[in-house]
Amino acid sequence: MKQNEILEVEIAGAAYGGKGLVRVDGMAVFVRDAVPMDRVRIQISRRKKSFAEARVLERITPSPLRVSAPCPYSGVCGGCSWQCLAYSAQLEYKRQHVQESIAHIGLMPDVRVLPTIPSEQIFGYRNKVEFTCSPFKWQYPGEDRTRPMGEPAIGFHAPEVYFKVIDIEQCLLFPDAGNLIYRDIREYVQADSLPVYNQRTHEGFWRFIMLRHSLFRNQWMVNIVTSGPGRGHLQPLADLLHRRHESITCMVNNITAKKAGISFGESEHLLHGEPVIRDRIDDLEFDISANSFFQTNSRGAETLYGIVARYAALTGTETVLDLYSGTGTISLYLARTAAVVVGLELVEAAIRDAMKNAARNRITNCRFIAGDVRKTLSEIAIRPDVVIIDPPRNGMHPDVLKQVQDMAPERIVYVSCNPATLARDLLELKTAYHVVEVQPVDMFPHTFHIESVALLERFRDDECNRVAPSVFLP
Repeated sequence: MKQNEILEVEIAGAAYGGKGLVRVDGMAVFVRDAVPMDRVRIQISRRKKSFAEARVLERITPSPLRVSAPCPYSGVCGGCSWQCLAYSAQLEYKRQHVQESIAHIGLMPDVRVLPTIPSEQIFGYRNKVEFTCSPFKWQYPGEDRTRPMGEPAIGFHAPEVYFKVIDIEQCLLFPDAGNLIYRDIREYVQADSLPVYNQRTHEGFWRFIMLRHSLFRNQWMVNIVTSGPGRGHLQPLADLLHRRHESITCMVNNITAKKAGISFGESEHLLHGEPVIRDRIDDLEFDISANSFFQTNSRGAETLYGIVARYAALTGTETVLDLYSGTGTISLYLARTAAVVVGLELVEAAIRDAMKNAARNRITNCRFIAGDVRKTLSEIAIRPDVVIIDPPRNGMHPDVLKQVQDMAPERIVYVSCNPATLARDLLELKTAYHVVEVQPVDMFPHTFHIESVALLERFRDDECNRVAPSVFLP
């Protein structure tokens, strides 16, 4: 197989990352914009020692799993690359990604991975979307060429080109009301005299447009991120939005001079209404600020936390340790059926949010500790009955894994957004814990991303010196 070589193939599977997968002479080839059972002509675009990448030149026979994508940016924007794949197939391939990771990385081929729980909504489910401003527009086939070429682009980052942006008018993963608010902001920013931010030169004013929605209260937050203060340009926009959209209850301006392309502000200024919106999971209410973490699929979060609670199997007498507790959503959800819950989290702002949310919900049996989990875990003097683990995408640090094993909780409930690091960490825990089952939950339809909840139970003393039967390889 050579660079630029043209081949005719049938796509065999879906790779984690959203691309089609086919093997040519034993080598894995990842094909962009292809789904399983597509018959396609491809051109090798990148050749490495152990794999290759390709692009589709011609779709000879479409897959029976292929559906018509309603979004005009499908195949261009990488945000929902599976929109052309039937939703039932998406759910199955996500389950397979979890199972294959645990089998190949975790060396546990017999772990029970349940069918993926679907999202209640497959469009309009996101409660948060962030749009980037850029003077560099990424043109794509089918784009409206009648619009002025010099007009700044506002939308999502182009694939593999960090400084260019796909200029979009709406995102179908976002509620209709949010797209209407976004279009008003977009029109105002594109007509304003101050330039949008240039990620190459680090000059310009308008950087990001971030919108958040409270599903329970139907409240909207508008967060305009700029490179510096500019009340004279921001307040007229806030007044305009207030007149047109009565559901907007919070408008803030986050200011950041940092060169990194992230929307977290170094300072925040209120333009209208309250500094937070309020949403609910089950019967708990949470204040959400512009920079705080909250699951982006509100209905899916309630499903996810329900599974965590079922696996934790609390009776009211247990001490629960929640690692990487964030703003305390899981801690507070479990506190209603636990004796004590202790949350550990690195980000101090998240800890402050967690404490406020505990007070708002009148929960007194939770405490939260700020600091690096590696250090704070070694300093707390408790022996938990249940440990909840919800780490970032890169999983757990080996020191944390060892400390958890030394604590020897009866049950571990591991919440993961990355099947590969979940499998890696389960491999480290398998000498002391049996993986009972894993439940994938689809929080992000039309993307390859998948949340999983794994239940681990500690071996009895007479089992600790042997390997669990489920990990034997055939």
